[in-house]
Amino acid sequence: MIRISIDAMGGDHGPNVVIPALMTVAVRRPDIRFIIYGREEMVRPELAKFPKLAEVSEFHHCEIAVRMDDKPSQALRHGRWKSSMWKAVEAVKSGTAQACISAGNTGALMAMSKFCLRTMATIDRPAIAAIWPTMRGESVVLDVGATIGADAHQLIDFAILGTGMARSVFGIDRPKVGLLNVGVEEIKGQEEVKEAGRMLREANMASMNYHGFVEGDDIGKGTVDVVVTEGFAGNIALKTAEGTVRQISGYLRAAMNRTLMARIGYVFAKGAFDRLREKLDPGRSNGGVFLGLNGIVVKSHGGADSDGFAAAIELGYDMVRNNLIDRIEADLDLFHARNPHAQANRKADAAVDAKE
Repeated sequence: MIRISIDAMGGDHGPNVVIPALMTVAVRRPDIRFIIYGREEMVRPELAKFPKLAEVSEFHHCEIAVRMDDKPSQALRHGRWKSSMWKAVEAVKSGTAQACISAGNTGALMAMSKFCLRTMATIDRPAIAAIWPTMRGESVVLDVGATIGADAHQLIDFAILGTGMARSVFGIDRPKVGLLNVGVEEIKGQEEVKEAGRMLREANMASMNYHGFVEGDDIGKGTVDVVVTEGFAGNIALKTAEGTVRQISGYLRAAMNRTLMARIGYVFAKGAFDRLREKLDPGRSNGGVFLGLNGIVVKSHGGADSDGFAAAIELGYDMVRNNLIDRIEADLDLFHARNPHAQANRKADAAVDAKE
């Protein structure tokens, strides 16, 4: 059985969306069990609508719910040890659950996850990884907002983390990895990116096929399976893509309603438009994964509907089923065993930064 802990109070809709999503996943995945945390007066009435879900779930009342506008420091101060978000993360730490899913405040969830689970031994900072629809299928893109600015060592960490996720979610033995840059030529880009590229090429890891540099348009093309960047550029790319989807959808709706002939044409092409809508639906790839922690935490979009939240749960399920944490730890151990100077250089850089 795979046990998933759920923060039922997170997101814009709370239990009204979360509980139906759990029922959807329970039907698809008979080997899943849920540990639900939330306010009893809000969760129990929703659970009562799904008797079969209650059979595969256990509920724990939490008086405190982290608000979507809480600052991370406020959330830690008021919600540590007792909020539904903290309890859901803590269940992963204790081993009661194997993954945590929340649609709550991203900053608060990251702060609590780092405080409770801690980062892996050789990881300086965690990353948020997103599943990105492409012309060839799907890719992993990270970091999309956890770490603003990253040195060469952190970019290498992100590459290893993203490779482990791609192997777990996509079932690819040796994912193709690219570093996002302003050009594909080796002489272009920031020194940190060029240094990371050199080290990845020299490492020649068995679990990773390092492709080289990729540009922004390569993300949508699906040139590589894993796109690595720091959080500032990654977050801008993510928000730009989401805005572009809404823009294209608006253009299509306006075009289809402009004339009678356009509306008639839409009737005949409805199947094609439905497939396009399904491909562009952000709910199908909902779920940002916090990578680099000693446990699996998935952040669902706060405005996701029940189908979107169900997609986030199934993403967590797949990573547990395919041993994400074990794969990442093995890849990190292998990289540092082959490149002992990398960890030594990192410690030296940290010492210099501390003095400065």
